[in-house]
Amino acid sequence: MRYSRSKGHELSLRATSRVPDVNVPKSGGTGALLVTYFYLGIEHILGGVDHLLFVLCLIFLIRDFRKLALTITAFTVAHSLTLGATVLGAVHMPAKPVEVVIALSIVFLASEVLAARKDPARLSERAPWLVAFVFGLLHGFGFASALLDIGMPPEALPASLLAFNVGVEAGQLLFVAVVLMLLAVIKRVKLYQMARPVAVYATGIVAMKWLIERML
Repeated sequence: MRYSRSKGHELSLRATSRVPDVNVPKSGGTGALLVTYFYLGIEHILGGVDHLLFVLCLIFLIRDFRKLALTITAFTVAHSLTLGATVLGAVHMPAKPVEVVIALSIVFLASEVLAARKDPARLSERAPWLVAFVFGLLHGFGFASALLDIGMPPEALPASLLAFNVGVEAGQLLFVAVVLMLLAVIKRVKLYQMARPVAVYATGIVAMKWLIERML
């Protein structure tokens, strides 16, 4: 919800289906707006199961922590580029094909995890950052579609875009940290070798279901 005061100062407030009421503050500014879009970014990534499953496959695929950090960074940079470019109007991509390819990216990565081998190494093992970057560009269009549906305050477009993107990255890092801690516990109790293929097969099955549904 956006409104202008008599003195010309515009404010943006957020209402949702769960919290439909808003309180109009006596004063407001960019700070409150940034906090709102930061939390929107966190909520979107933590509620975006398809994006999280893609990151989960990356974690299973890459066992070297340094290479994993580089790959997650490449994914972040890529979807930040297309998110920003789409919201600012520089590029446009229809939503349905993007959703189809996002599901396909998860199916592909899940199959790569199951087919991983040391010699000869597959492209996803030799250069996982490249795979993450390419698919990250497409995932960025998905983030942008959600943000455009929410709406952006024209008086603070760059700031709210930055806050949303930082929120997405904060949520993504939180997810990675939680998964790595859970995997550390699973490894200590000697269940990793069983849990890994079960999780990857389940991810691939769910992503294939999405792929079929999104193509119809």
